[in-house]
Amino acid sequence: MKRQRTIQREAELTGRGLFTGFPVTLRFKPAAPGAGITFVRTDQPEPVWIAARAENLTKRARRTSLRNGTASIETVEHCLAAARGLGIDNLVIELDNQEVPALDGSSQPFVESLQAAGLVEQEAERDYLRVTEAARVSEGDTELVAWPVDSDRLEIIYELDYGPHAPIGHQIQHFVLEPDGFTQQIAPARTFVLEEEARQLRATGLGTHLTYQDVLVIGADGPIENCYRFDNECVRHKILDLIGDLMLAGAFVCGKIYARKSGHHLNHELVRKLLESRARARFERRIADVPELDIRRVQRILPHRYPMLLVDRVIEVDGERRAVGIKNVTINEPFFEGHYPRRPIMPGVLIIEAMAQLSGILLSQKLEHTGRVAVLLSLDKVKFRRPVVPGDQLVLEAESLRVRARIGHTKCRASVGGELVAEALIRFMLVDADPE
Repeated sequence: MKRQRTIQREAELTGRGLFTGFPVTLRFKPAAPGAGITFVRTDQPEPVWIAARAENLTKRARRTSLRNGTASIETVEHCLAAARGLGIDNLVIELDNQEVPALDGSSQPFVESLQAAGLVEQEAERDYLRVTEAARVSEGDTELVAWPVDSDRLEIIYELDYGPHAPIGHQIQHFVLEPDGFTQQIAPARTFVLEEEARQLRATGLGTHLTYQDVLVIGADGPIENCYRFDNECVRHKILDLIGDLMLAGAFVCGKIYARKSGHHLNHELVRKLLESRARARFERRIADVPELDIRRVQRILPHRYPMLLVDRVIEVDGERRAVGIKNVTINEPFFEGHYPRRPIMPGVLIIEAMAQLSGILLSQKLEHTGRVAVLLSLDKVKFRRPVVPGDQLVLEAESLRVRARIGHTKCRASVGGELVAEALIRFMLVDADPE
């Protein structure tokens, strides 16, 4: 069993953001087992915590950025790559501005700072996201392909090709991630930009504070007023970016990855696809087990009956906190006869009703001995993402947000095949049960 790791003591770096040019102080702090990597904006009226996870991604050109509400953290990939390269699972990263310092444009300063802070093992098993089936994402002539491997390693083959007339030649690099190899072969590789791209960025007001010594600008004859650290430094930096972006899975990705000309956007898409694959596999394992509550037990809890009983079984109940249920949608549902005859679609109001029924089952875990039942009171933030049709298996999730003497509040989601179809916040009034 490989254990999680964090740092022993705090460490600090200062610099300016690559794109914004804003001065910033970054402080590394130890984090508890299972906490993952979290950025904290300390310059806000109240500190804003932003987990380094794919769900917090925000769209930016040429970099990886995270957001929580109105607060964002820009250009996190080099810092995250350093953590992955050193095998650090849990870390708090505080910043007093919106962008991670660029430093020399590589991961090396972050690696050196983390090493100086000391690494320590923790009493928790490391979480891996293992590639279990081939996955591919592509856009035009760029692509990323992932395959399973037999061990807990990350292997990357990156092919960089800007075309026959580009100042950067065709480059291919094969790399198997391990700490010494990362610190020597990948961490020193700096971010780079073509001369024409640098002009375009400056014209938009980005990077105007940078000189040719601050960033690797490549002209027709090679680096301008600078020199390469490796003959193929560009492809090595692309591997660095990919390693950093894969950390947004919230676990150490293990597998073999071939990348051709991919950038941050495609890297993010691969992370999302791998997370969807893992969620689907976990769900399939759960429904293969004996259900937590079969239909007979569901009927003992809910007063609903055909055709209004919309929970077939409950496959997971986590105390009073969370429940997961199943509704199998078939063409025999009575509502399909009129909704709609030529294109059967499950009414959205019934999807909400199904989520509300699962919430009732969840709340019953606490109300069982109180003599109260949950009655629907209000709905908020209801959103429908895609239609539900015959043959779909609706996966319902209910999370308890608050339960008081008279009010219950749940957060619900419904999905099909791992794809979100509806969500809502549902509030219930807790009333006295009718006497028998």
